[in-house]
Amino acid sequence: MPSQGKAEKSIKMKAVMEEPQVKAPKMPKKNAMKIEKPSFFDQIMGKGVKNIGMVNFDEEEDDVSEWNMQGEKTIIPIHFEKVSSQFNWTDLFPEWIDEEEESDVPSCPDIPMPDFNVHQNMDIIVAKLPCNNNKEGWGRNVYRLQVHLIVANLAAKNKGKRDYGRLKTKVVFLSKCRPMLEIFRCNDLVKNDGDWWYYEPDLKRLEQKVSLPVGSCKLALPLWEQGIDKVYDTSKIQKMVRKNAKTKREAYATVLHSSDDYVCGAIMLAQSLLRTGTKRDLILLLDNSISPAKRRALSTSGWKIRIITRIRNPKAEKHSYNEYNYSKFRLWQLTDYDKVIFIDADIVVLRNLDVLFHFPQMSATGNDQSIFNSGIMVIEPSNCTFNVLMESRYDIVSYNGGDQGFLNEIFVWWHRLPRRVNYLKNFWANTTLEASKKNHLFGAEPPKLYSIHYLGLKPWYCYRDYDCNWDVEDQRVYASDVAHHKWWKLHDQMDKKLQRMCRLTKRRRTNLNWERRKASKLGLPDQHWKINITDPRRSGSLLMN
Repeated sequence: MPSQGKAEKSIKMKAVMEEPQVKAPKMPKKNAMKIEKPSFFDQIMGKGVKNIGMVNFDEEEDDVSEWNMQGEKTIIPIHFEKVSSQFNWTDLFPEWIDEEEESDVPSCPDIPMPDFNVHQNMDIIVAKLPCNNNKEGWGRNVYRLQVHLIVANLAAKNKGKRDYGRLKTKVVFLSKCRPMLEIFRCNDLVKNDGDWWYYEPDLKRLEQKVSLPVGSCKLALPLWEQGIDKVYDTSKIQKMVRKNAKTKREAYATVLHSSDDYVCGAIMLAQSLLRTGTKRDLILLLDNSISPAKRRALSTSGWKIRIITRIRNPKAEKHSYNEYNYSKFRLWQLTDYDKVIFIDADIVVLRNLDVLFHFPQMSATGNDQSIFNSGIMVIEPSNCTFNVLMESRYDIVSYNGGDQGFLNEIFVWWHRLPRRVNYLKNFWANTTLEASKKNHLFGAEPPKLYSIHYLGLKPWYCYRDYDCNWDVEDQRVYASDVAHHKWWKLHDQMDKKLQRMCRLTKRRRTNLNWERRKASKLGLPDQHWKINITDPRRSGSLLMN
């Protein structure tokens, strides 16, 4: 394993430390802009309010005198060094990090922060947020994140409010843009008055968020102890998860809508989750496209079924794949649960995932560029968040037209889980080394992966004999016979009645045979098309209508 002393690839910046004494505020200029009081001013200026921390206000250009009209409060400017303009979002959210620490130990750049030891007793924290929502990608702004994190740390480290009960730290933002709901939860918003946003944050939740890496530049759940060849000890996290399970409601969930194409996958997902020993509820959201017979099979497999109305993506073309993918937003309406782990129905789980309930929204694995993969994600149900999603669907343009692109514009600040949690079945590098490493992981017993995400053509749409992605030119990057056989091994452990839901249709059998003939004509070099088919599901008596 490499030592911690290896040169870091990312930018390193030193935090600015304040003087031991709080600096006296400067007097505003005569022509300074007067910061008007919000309508809820009297509501927050109650008994016991003495210290008001002001973050990101220009002492000479912004006149905040109205916040201390009676002279009974102490206005404390929070000084900090603005993050460098050369500090990019990709420094915090790189496309790739060495999760396995094969050649480097991942690290994150430092964002300049004030000395929080100097500012420990803030009754109210008021911050002015930068906002440029007319610019594409405006949400991924390091300066904007910096201000949020300063406020979050001030609140979380506020020693005078640490009994989490009697008195609440009040947080007020001045911003044309909504504050980041990844940090300041929708449920903690008390009032919105124009550009003013008043929060009473849950300090325990906030404390956890600021304790995690500042971006996806490091794993929120490490695989290895820092800099040494030893598996990361999750026993403390596991203990907290077991403790929370007694007081909090938590569930795994998936969504089926518009067709029954993924019924078999959902059944396999439920069965694989139960085999890991989880005691959490399994919640399946589905619409009326799923027949009663298949609903019964899904229920038998372990799902608690809830019927939903689909949500249309207003920017999708009619009858397109993404037309109703925003139905996934219904997950946020599961408000009888404190936390939900969503899992796509084309995933099988190999190891217990309960440890993920420890992590906050939004926790997920990386995809590409600075975005997360929504195949497995930790979310916190909230009607308020659901309404934000619904209101935003007309304005936000998804990079891929689907829910993953949309959610990545809402939750730009996310926490990286190891890719072993949601291991994608693909071979983009197309090298022998890549295939060898990944197939070793796919076939490992006992499992080294937490799950396998079956991209491309799904196993239940192939013959058992081999991965049919080999026969389709633009799908070959998803082909793995090792992963394919793993899926069928798990399938064979299910009850025979459930296995019936994974039979081929006549139409799919026809398409499979056509794909094999085409692969033969093209002379595809792997020659899977030569393999003799023994799958009994090709028999007419075993086909589904």
